[in-house]
Amino acid sequence: MVKPNNLIIKLIGTNFFLNAGWGLIAPIFAIYITEQVQGGSIEMVGFAVGTHWIVKSALQPFIAYKMDVVKGERDDISFLIKGMIMFTVIALLYVFVTAMWQVFLLETIRGIALALVFPAWSGIFTRHIDREWEAYTWSLTSTGMGFAVGFAAAFGGIIASIIGFEMVFVFVALMGAISTAIIYVVQKDPWLQDGPQQEDK
Repeated sequence: MVKPNNLIIKLIGTNFFLNAGWGLIAPIFAIYITEQVQGGSIEMVGFAVGTHWIVKSALQPFIAYKMDVVKGERDDISFLIKGMIMFTVIALLYVFVTAMWQVFLLETIRGIALALVFPAWSGIFTRHIDREWEAYTWSLTSTGMGFAVGFAAAFGGIIASIIGFEMVFVFVALMGAISTAIIYVVQKDPWLQDGPQQEDK
């Protein structure tokens, strides 16, 4: 097996921890809203999830265009860090949610966060992927994300039943903080490009 370069390993790690965190929410989000949030219902769950994805999809092309127009990768890293911090803060704020309008607000912000993170992460990953091993390298991050979401989804409900919904969101925030910390380490690496694209050495 070919070992990816250190930057790719760090990016895979960031993706793993972020998805492991939010994967904990996947199996319990509907139950959380219907049982813990005033005005929550199955219909509201659908609208909340839809809000997140619609906001992300509407903003993402414009943010990605901005990243490509500005040469170098410092803007990509800046967007990536901001999005990661937003994910962490959103998870913590969910601990205090009591009404549906707050859920919609947080899901809107989460959509913005993903619109920042996804194109920035993907752009950096694509530029520094090991040449001639593109399919294999992409499979590694997909596999890592699959394991992260799979195990988190499997145990998210158990954790919630034992320690409560609030602590699950605290765990999500912790995972987000780890992802953000990895990106802070990455931004100090010499690979960071200030100008036109260069090949990794």
